Amino acid sequence: MSLGVVILAAGKGTRMRSALPKVLHPLAGRPLLHHVLDAAEAVGAARICVVFGHGGELVPSRLADADCVWVEQPERLGTGHAVQQALPALAEVGRVLVLYGDVPLIEAETLNRLIADSADTALGLLTMRLADPSGYGRIVRAPNGKVLRIVEQKDASEAERGITEVNTGIIVADRARLADWLGRVTNDNVQREYYLTDVIGLATSDGVDVVTAQPETLEEVAGINDRAQLAELERYYQRRVAECLMQRGTTIIDPARIDIRGTLECDRDVVLDVNLICEGRVRIGADSRIGPNCVLKDCEIGQGVEVLANSLIEGARVGPGARIGPFARLRPEADIGRDCHVGNFVEIKKSSIADGSKVNHLSYIGDADIGVGVNVGAGTITCNYDGANKHRTVIGDGAFIGSNSALVAPVAIGPGATIGAGSVIVHDAPPELLTVARGRQVTVEGWQRPLKK
Repeated sequence: MSLGVVILAAGKGTRMRSALPKVLHPLAGRPLLHHVLDAAEAVGAARICVVFGHGGELVPSRLADADCVWVEQPERLGTGHAVQQALPALAEVGRVLVLYGDVPLIEAETLNRLIADSADTALGLLTMRLADPSGYGRIVRAPNGKVLRIVEQKDASEAERGITEVNTGIIVADRARLADWLGRVTNDNVQREYYLTDVIGLATSDGVDVVTAQPETLEEVAGINDRAQLAELERYYQRRVAECLMQRGTTIIDPARIDIRGTLECDRDVVLDVNLICEGRVRIGADSRIGPNCVLKDCEIGQGVEVLANSLIEGARVGPGARIGPFARLRPEADIGRDCHVGNFVEIKKSSIADGSKVNHLSYIGDADIGVGVNVGAGTITCNYDGANKHRTVIGDGAFIGSNSALVAPVAIGPGATIGAGSVIVHDAPPELLTVARGRQVTVEGWQRPLKK
């Protein structure tokens, strides 16, 4: 029987104190709703429907690439009403799973277990037990253990408030029966809303056995209502990612100080120092070490690489045995070869640096092709932009660029050439020769430094 998923994402999130809809706040670098969409896809949903409201078109526009149907709930009249708005978009499915856009860490394994356990009945419910159930709807059971109904905190009696098994809000139901039950739900409660939880009582009164399942951890079903809860789940998520990396052979100096906002793949014996941020897709080769306070984004780090403190690598490739930093910046399309050195306060953009070359100090290399075994002196820049267009600089194998040189592109430095320190090179420099382009030094006899009056 095909499965459809409804994700409720219409809430305002008042306690977030933000103009941004709650489901768009990021966890691990992605909107909360994005995590839930991933879970829905992982359980093999034939169709996913997201109910949005607060923020208008901002939610669907921010997740325009999502493979789902968007349904607006103009009036927020409760969770039951929200699911009712979505059902017409799921007319072709046999069962409906209801998820929440502010419950981002629900595991597909847990949902699959709920779906499988309830396969022979019309309604399955995910519950959990809490030492302090305050604020949650309580699961009311008969003496024989069968679920009877869910009662919300505001409507619960004193005895019912003592129940520790609570509702997570996540259900899976036969679509036709769910539509019938929702049509019978009323708003006769303190909030004057149509509760999805009332479906449980209607189902049991119809003689339907409600099957329950529980998550492995409470964090899976933890909802986010304010920024403190968001921060707590962020640290839980990051700790879980760090543990997975460590189990696979990565050393993490302090698992509490690492942030993975995407995917990180590490080969054996990688060492990650404190305050590392990884964004997008990052791969690190065996025996590499990443120093403290580094940012890696959409990049590939080869085997045996050392990235020293405070370096930023984005959209770049670093070859085996290279040494990067400290305070280096590799921008998109930087391609660093084997055993290269890129040092203090060096920025490289859209350039290839061949094996064994060094750019060690205070330099900018943009739109350049640097050969094997080149030494680029401190303070060298490639002047790649003429105010309208970018131009390339080519430096041949074995060249030596003296400190504080400016290479005005388009220009080529021949193999084995030497550029004298302080030169401004505007024409091609021949191979194996010294080229110097700087003003003549003059000493003025009899000159005296002015004195302060």
